[in-house]
Amino acid sequence: MICVLIADDHAIVRSGIKQILSLAGDVQVAAEATCGSEVLSRLREKNTFDLLLMDMTMPGINGTDLISRIRSHEPDIPILVLSMHDEYQVAARALRSGANGYITKDSDPEKLLDAVRRVASGGRYIDSLLAEQIIFSSQDGAPAHTQLSDREYEIFNLLVSGLSVNEIAERLVISNKTVSTHKVRMMKKMQASSVADLVRYAVENKLVS
Repeated sequence: MICVLIADDHAIVRSGIKQILSLAGDVQVAAEATCGSEVLSRLREKNTFDLLLMDMTMPGINGTDLISRIRSHEPDIPILVLSMHDEYQVAARALRSGANGYITKDSDPEKLLDAVRRVASGGRYIDSLLAEQIIFSSQDGAPAHTQLSDREYEIFNLLVSGLSVNEIAERLVISNKTVSTHKVRMMKKMQASSVADLVRYAVENKLVS
């Protein structure tokens, strides 16, 4: 039996995932988490999970930062990211941070079950289209946002989502000064003079829905 920890801050999403996994006779949802700190707590409470199925965007610690923290404390647990983001850059960042697999939320239930089984058994999984984009993408002439560090990209996403520096600092559990420093570096790399420029860039590059 594959023992799964689900991490997503939306109750409806968690319910849907549980419903899909219940169709398989070899998968059991053992625990749930709604934010990054809860994920770390659940892992400390019980170290017998066969798989962590996590979203990339949750309150508090999230995304690549959360994956990195998990890897530093639980290096052996298989991590499968289930995300709404279908950009290959996001998938690549997750895999570089230590995730074993990446699948989007619009995937068929059969694909999700296949990914869960493959990653839990020690394998790796990524959607074939995303894999092709990662393999054949080149840094030459690549979009500006691909040059950002993981933290800069995370702050970029939060800024274009409408959050202020103070709100970002609170969500990421870091200081306002740290957020401002990353913001300055990020905007310089992207040659942006305002948050409005970042929002325009995000829309033009289909980084926001």
